Amino acid sequence: MASERRKSSRKTTSPKEAPPPPGLDRIDQRILRVLQGDGRISNLKLAQTVHLSPTAVLERVKRLTREGFILGYEARLNPVKLGAGMMVFIEVVLDRMTPDVFNTFNAAVQARPEILECHLVAGGFDYLIKVRVADMSAYRELIGSIIWALPGVRETHTYAVMEEVKNTAHLPL
Repeated sequence: MASERRKSSRKTTSPKEAPPPPGLDRIDQRILRVLQGDGRISNLKLAQTVHLSPTAVLERVKRLTREGFILGYEARLNPVKLGAGMMVFIEVVLDRMTPDVFNTFNAAVQARPEILECHLVAGGFDYLIKVRVADMSAYRELIGSIIWALPGVRETHTYAVMEEVKNTAHLPL
């Protein structure tokens, strides 16, 4: 019976909210959270949502952009409707690991619009590349004509995505 009382008298608490990163207050965080969810929200609606005047919100958004917290705005496109429904990750191993090889590879990747993301990583390979193509045939063409043509590529390993479980660019605020 005593344990029953203890259980029922316990209060459930939510985890404490983390303090804002340097340069941000809680209102800035709310503004960023709302803009991540809807980058096309009007300034008036954003002001109403965060309980500030439209002028104050506009000044904050300008400051957040100027200080680099907001990098830009873009539309999320449907890759299936645009003929790029197959996502593929490619591990790349370079033939040498010298600054000039990395710089040459990085510059070549920047020039390829087919490459959506490229990350230099620590571990058993050098880079992780993300691409989207129509199908396996299109991937075969891409790997042969573009990926293997990148400077310094010695080896690749491909991972075709069977199902996207989560796809977001939203940062937790």
